[in-house]
Amino acid sequence: MTSSSQTPLVLAIQPWFADHCFNGTTVLPAVETMALLAVAVAEAHPEIALQVMEEVRFSKFLEIPPGATAMEVILEGVRHEDGSLQARLLSRKQLKMATRLTEHGEVRFPLAASLPELTTESPLDPGAADSAVIEIPAARVYAELVPFGPGYHTLQGTLHLSGGKAWGSLRAPTFAAPANLPKSLGSPFPLDGAFHAACVLGQCVVDFVPFPVGLDRRVILRPTQPGGNYLVRVELRGQTRNELVFDLEILDDTGRVYETVSGVRMRDVSGGRSKPPGWIRNSLASPPKQGVFPW
Repeated sequence: MTSSSQTPLVLAIQPWFADHCFNGTTVLPAVETMALLAVAVAEAHPEIALQVMEEVRFSKFLEIPPGATAMEVILEGVRHEDGSLQARLLSRKQLKMATRLTEHGEVRFPLAASLPELTTESPLDPGAADSAVIEIPAARVYAELVPFGPGYHTLQGTLHLSGGKAWGSLRAPTFAAPANLPKSLGSPFPLDGAFHAACVLGQCVVDFVPFPVGLDRRVILRPTQPGGNYLVRVELRGQTRNELVFDLEILDDTGRVYETVSGVRMRDVSGGRSKPPGWIRNSLASPPKQGVFPW
């Protein structure tokens, strides 16, 4: 048996959201969707484990109107027999004859008591050092490949790519976290930057610009901090005509892992309108190499 409920929420529009645009429209970042759902779940269900997020889906962009400072949204919670909670972010639109609910994202949070001890070991095999096939300055990434505004320029320095892997540096901006954001979640920006690295790697092997549409499992082992410096590693795990699947992790320069994310699925969400620039397409068409992370 399962039980469900709906709760109205107010989404505070942060000034830096305006730097996160798709086709000229400001949209809520996927990482903010996860954070919003986690905050809402934490306030009502302290027994839920926020640091593990499973069966995550980003079904439709939540568009943010110009000049908006807040938006009314809905949390739909579905309690499962195992105690886990499926949280969905919905918006309501009033039509002439009816009200339409649109789903924008969902996360399944497990019951804290049901979790085994979380390992802090890296899920990716760094192997031996190898040379990057492509090195792209972060400035070029954001000018040509991931055209978000400066608030989301989380990748720093140079992004390195070789075979089916990418690695580089991240810096979380110093934006103040919302007062109700649990400290265990950390800053959302490093994971957003990790998605950027995966997007660039994807543009090397497919003819579309991949955006995250879901992931299997995210584990926050240590919370990242505003102003903190981190490293990102990305591996391409699977590929079909319309979808790429990545694993990734965020760590520090001593090798301590902060976040691991498995089964990140990325697809074309532009309807074929967004294409990678010619200089990067097919630049890493060879099979993935092993052992290319230099740490």
